[in-house]
Amino acid sequence: MVGTRGVPAHYGGFETAVEEIGARLADRGHEVVVYCRGAEDRTLREHRGMRLVHLPAVRRRSLETLSHSALSMGHAVVRHRPDVAFVFNAANAPLVPLLRLRRVPVAVHVDGLEWKRDKWSGSGQRFYRRAESVAVRLGDRLISDAQGIADYYLDEFGIDTDVITYGAPILSDPEPRRLAPLGLERHGYHLVVARFEPENHVLEILEGYRASSAEQPLVVVGSNPYEGAYDARLRAVAGADDRITLLGGVWDQDLLNSLYANALTYLHGHSVGGTNPSLLRAMGAAAPVIAYDVNFNREVLGDGAGFFLTPNDVARMVEKAESTAGETVATGVLLQARARQHYDWDRVAEGYEDLARRLAAGESTRGTASGRRRSSSAGEGVTP
Repeated sequence: MVGTRGVPAHYGGFETAVEEIGARLADRGHEVVVYCRGAEDRTLREHRGMRLVHLPAVRRRSLETLSHSALSMGHAVVRHRPDVAFVFNAANAPLVPLLRLRRVPVAVHVDGLEWKRDKWSGSGQRFYRRAESVAVRLGDRLISDAQGIADYYLDEFGIDTDVITYGAPILSDPEPRRLAPLGLERHGYHLVVARFEPENHVLEILEGYRASSAEQPLVVVGSNPYEGAYDARLRAVAGADDRITLLGGVWDQDLLNSLYANALTYLHGHSVGGTNPSLLRAMGAAAPVIAYDVNFNREVLGDGAGFFLTPNDVARMVEKAESTAGETVATGVLLQARARQHYDWDRVAEGYEDLARRLAAGESTRGTASGRRRSSSAGEGVTP
């Protein structure tokens, strides 16, 4: 399993997926090797039954993932020669020929529409669009974590993908006592958990909340390792409203669980990443959700949430959530039931195991699609 920051998972959706899937595959008797970069403890060689390999990376945003993945794939073919490789992130697709040196079957998890992220404008955007084409041409199979992503690849490239979502951790104990040091109470605050990037619409959420008459505070968990103008704008809005608290990154997972499970609302602004693990975590914690209105979020949430597009929408919805708190809390319980039914890590791991067996047996779609786009306006159909 290559292309992520590795495990233990402390960062994002890919890392969580690698940990939860890899541990279950190890429990089923498979030998699982995970390539890691930037781990807190580089002496850790095993975690939940998975073997860990720590390799360096060039510490520049444009090179970090590719440099680490190149070293990892080279190491894999020389030292391990795996039966199957799961490569996460379409950006790593141009490196797949390294695994081909030993005829290793490869599934590429293409993630969301990364080229739509503001941080990859210009040359970065062009690279990601080309990388999608390369993944189509070189991958033996493609993995998408949402039907919306699968539809995009079918419409744009004429290729089927294996739709394997993420799982949702189901929380049964909200542990409100962890909130006391933060001055928070159960169902007494609104919550945002997101990296500070424009496509996560944190600014729109803060502006909408600031314009509202909400009485309960807004707690924001998150940061950006590459701070810039967007971060400055967020901090300016938050600094002008004493109801808003920026907590920064919260790495204490028990505290983070408690924040999810006791929020009156969880405001989710992610718009380009397919099935989002933060959203699933909120659902599993029975947090009522107000989400950015895009097809990926509607696919996950169904009819059980509120949806926004503008700051005015946010203002109206947080006010309504407070005025109808009992009804709001009830929607969170229904979302937790939906998460339990549709987003189970055991079934996700079974999907990966089945795909691995098919790849090892020779199944492949490589060569069935050219990688040429069917339209010049890729992704225009994937809109709110």
